[in-house]
Amino acid sequence: MFGDTAQFTSTLQLAIFAGLTGLVGLLTWLKVSKAKRHDGSEQDVYLAGKGLTWVFVAGSITLTNLSTDQLVGMNGNQMLLLAWWEIAGFAGLMFLAFIFVPLYYRYNCTTVTELLERRYDGRSIRTLISALFLLGNVLIYLPAALYSGGLFLQSLFGGSIPLIFYALALALVGAAYTVFGGLRAVAVMDTYSGVGVLGLALLIVFLALRAVNFDLVSGVPVERLSMIGGTDSPIPFHTLFTGMVFIQIFYWSTNQNITQRAMAAPSVAEARKGVLAAAAIRILIVPPIVVVPGVVAYKLFGNVGDKAYGMLVAQVMPGWLAGAFAAMVAAAVITTFSAVLNSSVALYSVDFHEQFIGKVTNHWKLGAGISLLLTATSILLVPLYQNAVSIINLLQQLNGLLSMPILSAFVAGLLFRGVGARAAIAGVIWGVALYAAFTFWWQPAGLITLHYIDFMVVTLVTSIIAALAFNRFALGSRAQFIGLNLFRRGGVETI
Repeated sequence: MFGDTAQFTSTLQLAIFAGLTGLVGLLTWLKVSKAKRHDGSEQDVYLAGKGLTWVFVAGSITLTNLSTDQLVGMNGNQMLLLAWWEIAGFAGLMFLAFIFVPLYYRYNCTTVTELLERRYDGRSIRTLISALFLLGNVLIYLPAALYSGGLFLQSLFGGSIPLIFYALALALVGAAYTVFGGLRAVAVMDTYSGVGVLGLALLIVFLALRAVNFDLVSGVPVERLSMIGGTDSPIPFHTLFTGMVFIQIFYWSTNQNITQRAMAAPSVAEARKGVLAAAAIRILIVPPIVVVPGVVAYKLFGNVGDKAYGMLVAQVMPGWLAGAFAAMVAAAVITTFSAVLNSSVALYSVDFHEQFIGKVTNHWKLGAGISLLLTATSILLVPLYQNAVSIINLLQQLNGLLSMPILSAFVAGLLFRGVGARAAIAGVIWGVALYAAFTFWWQPAGLITLHYIDFMVVTLVTSIIAALAFNRFALGSRAQFIGLNLFRRGGVETI
């Protein structure tokens, strides 16, 4: 009898999972099929025909960022401190809304790297930064999304099925959205899924707190409840005022995976409304859903790391709802994967293929081939993440290899006039080499004990100095500081 009940519950979960996944797909197709323009152009495939309203901009930005990297990884730390990553994101979105969105629209950008080409005297810096973005997407963002999503589903449904099979299924569905729908389908699916993901995630917070009688304090070490991180914590408190600021500016304002959604609105005003709505969600809803369940899991199961969220959901959520939540989490993974995949295809097609191979007459066809290649590569890289102690801390530290060097190119190009592209490249190379030496040599050997978030500031500042020094002494050109002139309303500052 009990076996029959368990089998019925499992069947019901799978039926709800399949039904909701299919429903999101159907609603997305119905919405996307109404689009008037399907001509295979850059704007059609990568910017949704410049037709995203603020609702879809907000939904796509939110779900592109909010995936199992956050739900699994941040809750996997099992401490409230990790909420700072999401709270600080509010500042990054303000920079995007009021500083970078007007620039991207003024320069009519499809990729963020086009802004760099316009600000420097050559295309080489655009090519380098595109290559770094692609490298980060292929080696970090895409496989990490599949790994964390597969880990959650495996924790929820049991470990009898290898994680790689969950990752494979998520990757294939995500690739299908990118191949057949482009950014338009990704943004619509993000928004529809976002309602379910955020709603059910908040429900998990409530159910988790109820499971411990709304007592989050007793039995939990104080360091897991404090928002003031010590020097040995993942986020020492002082780093909120050093590297954290620049990490958020890079991620939300200059990262193709995020900014592409804001570029897809018909106007600056519509894009800004979407970004501000995403910022409101970021500050009001996201922080509790990425940390409270992890702390509750610590009370219930002890220190279980990245398995915490899946184990908690399986424990506190009614069986019939587990299938619904699995469908929404799968949707979050799929949308994140397909969004990053679409951005990667855009970077390759616009910044590499058209430059070095030839004019693309139909971006749908080219995108399909590149999407399948990148999907296969991402699946093959998933096993590399299975030995990570904490997926979110690993991702943040690895991001420093690219984030601060790339941000240095934007800072030098936007705050100075007369900086050559080769000088910007010199600064980027310096930054990558410096941070790599810190991460893989100096810090493990104990030669430098500085926290990696602090060292990101060192990397950014010295990269800008390296670029300006190379510009002056190797290229014989003196840079002129223009400050915030470029960002003033109506400003048309050029090289």
